[in-house]
Amino acid sequence: MAAVFTTPSSAVLLAPLHILSFSALLGTELYQSFVVTKICFTSLTRPTFMSLQKRLFPVYFRTQSLLLLLTAVTIPPYGPLSLVAKKGTWIPLLVASATALLNLVVYGPRTSRLMLERAHRGTSNKPDNDNDDPEEVEARSAEMQRLKRSFSRSHAMSIHLNLIAIAATVWWGWKLGSLLDFKTD
Repeated sequence: MAAVFTTPSSAVLLAPLHILSFSALLGTELYQSFVVTKICFTSLTRPTFMSLQKRLFPVYFRTQSLLLLLTAVTIPPYGPLSLVAKKGTWIPLLVASATALLNLVVYGPRTSRLMLERAHRGTSNKPDNDNDDPEEVEARSAEMQRLKRSFSRSHAMSIHLNLIAIAATVWWGWKLGSLLDFKTD
């Protein structure tokens, strides 16, 4: 008797990869956003925290985007073409991808740049002595307030985009879970 080898369907190959990439995505988002950031913020000095964040978040945003792409590419049974079959199925992944991409290319870099500029100005704009021109001191103070407001807006936008991406990822997981079919004997 000869062994018969069959080629597994694409769904058999894509489904485990999809579950793994989705799980890695959601786990990464939750761990980075709610565990790592909180522990670092409460445990590190402000300069050390800022130094770590400027290195950590670009990696996080790249990883998040890559895992979203991998999750979309591995949707069973036909990869991204599977999203076309049912209207509205693609919305959670589109929302998560759009918000992650905005953080990757716009708000993440802008927030980092403003954070560093604010820190640099905060240390370099201290009055040298009490004889500084009051108008110059006030101008530096106004510029610092502008930088703080810009940073706060950009940082808040990045946080909100990240939370929207997490919510959309959970939404996708909910849709995925609703497709599970448990049979009892």
